[in-house]
Amino acid sequence: MAESPYNVGDLVAEFLARIGVTTCFGIVSVHNIPMLDGIGRRNAIRYIMARGEMGAGHMADAYARASGHLGVVFSSTGPGAANTVPGLVEARFAGSPVLHITGQTATKYIDRDMGTVHDVPGQTAMLAAVSKSAFRIRSAAEALGVLTRAAALALTPPMGPVSIEIPIDIQRTAIPRPAELDRLVLPVPPALPPDPAALDEAAAILAAARRPMLWLGNGAKGAGAEAMRLMELGFGAVSSWNGRGIVPEDHPMTLGGMHGNGSPRVQEFYGTVDAMLVVGSRLRGHETMDFSLQLPKTLIHADTDPRANGRTYPSTAFICGDAALVMAGLAERLAGRIAIDPGFAADFAEMRRRATADYRDTLGPYAEFPAALRGALPRDALFVRDVTLSNSSWGNRIFPVYGPRDAVHPVSAAIGPGLPLGIGAAMAGGSRKTIAMVGDGGFALNQTELWTAVQERAELIVMVMNDRGYGVIKHIQGALQDGRMFFGDLQGPDFQALAAVAGLPGFKVSSIGELAGVVERAVATPGPSLIEVDMAAIGAFPPYAPYNGMGIYARPSR
Repeated sequence: MAESPYNVGDLVAEFLARIGVTTCFGIVSVHNIPMLDGIGRRNAIRYIMARGEMGAGHMADAYARASGHLGVVFSSTGPGAANTVPGLVEARFAGSPVLHITGQTATKYIDRDMGTVHDVPGQTAMLAAVSKSAFRIRSAAEALGVLTRAAALALTPPMGPVSIEIPIDIQRTAIPRPAELDRLVLPVPPALPPDPAALDEAAAILAAARRPMLWLGNGAKGAGAEAMRLMELGFGAVSSWNGRGIVPEDHPMTLGGMHGNGSPRVQEFYGTVDAMLVVGSRLRGHETMDFSLQLPKTLIHADTDPRANGRTYPSTAFICGDAALVMAGLAERLAGRIAIDPGFAADFAEMRRRATADYRDTLGPYAEFPAALRGALPRDALFVRDVTLSNSSWGNRIFPVYGPRDAVHPVSAAIGPGLPLGIGAAMAGGSRKTIAMVGDGGFALNQTELWTAVQERAELIVMVMNDRGYGVIKHIQGALQDGRMFFGDLQGPDFQALAAVAGLPGFKVSSIGELAGVVERAVATPGPSLIEVDMAAIGAFPPYAPYNGMGIYARPSR
């Protein structure tokens, strides 16, 4: 049989391999067969067969976050592209470099509403609304250029998802193999150097501070060493929930994700901090209680995006530049100039101890759960979670994270991504163990992806926090709707039977005392496994901040 001629589908497959893509996610469909045929024949890229495009999108996002590389997802056109939207929305919230490659109907039918298979007039506009940018390849000749531009844009800070439509007739178009592939380098711009004058201004302000702190966000994930240089000068640190682990959270001078939301003692401490340097963080409303969290009055903001200046909190000074270069430049300028309050470290340590204890005391029967889980997991385990009671309370705040790419959660606060996020992270983690903590309500949205985890032999523990309903929603209803709780109780599966049907080991935890041992057994089990935590047996989960009175005006309990 004669070999098929080289076509645009082959170009897509070879392009991805040339830029270092080794894993991608998606579902094969009539409108992406030529591209996936090119991937399959070359056998250079691992293709993860998701059970739904929504799951595939979340997998690509988590893969990008956990690996630090480009995440790639393939979908069909029309309904398939629409199903990918939730994953693109989450990747946009999280600032993840994701490349979404979708098909399109044949060029002679596009945007004519003629009822061809999967044809959705306005698909490009739909994708553009949820992506950093969206492109349509309009001829075979421009395919390599558009692919190059799209991948580079996804990887250019501020990073985000980028979509490309490739009509099916263009995918099948025979072309000469581009010689440029042999010397291809993505035109990702170098790290943005900060203005020396802006560094000088910020350094002058910080040099006068005696109790300075860092607030580290997602944009600082690659700048852990530079953050540590400032901490060696005496800075304390705190992280956004998407910036966890930039400084290992067993370092004595970091609060990790305990940044004040739900912690009156931390809020009070900020009143003693005379300058805060915010690096690569939006200071998001979700994490600052819609900007009611009182941060230090002297706030220096550093970001690669000039739009960050004053977007949420007013800036005393603003530095536009790469996080690592900004912190390195400030550390050089501050060495020998800054005089830290001799009591700052001790005050910080005592505040951290008491704030953590205060928060743990709000967890009722789950007070020992975070420490037990952390102790049972390897230090390098990847901690993935869905929006569930346990994450919205202690998962975001007091579960220690030790590496900048070790934690993944729905930054959009969406319910349901936890399982596919766990699979994507596990594909990036390789032999490292990943745990995905999901609620039974969120798990239901993507539970068919269990079979993806089994087929791919993912090193993944799926921990289902089973409270028989939408626990987060019922807590909100209880606080804001005079206790009326409608439409939140769910009938779910027998999780042990489900694990058996899916072909993976199942475990059950009915008391906190059982947790560590069961998790250790799951860690020692090769491949995927499922742990059901029976919350009905353990006890009701108490209301969490801000629905427990731990709002901005609450005072420390002791």
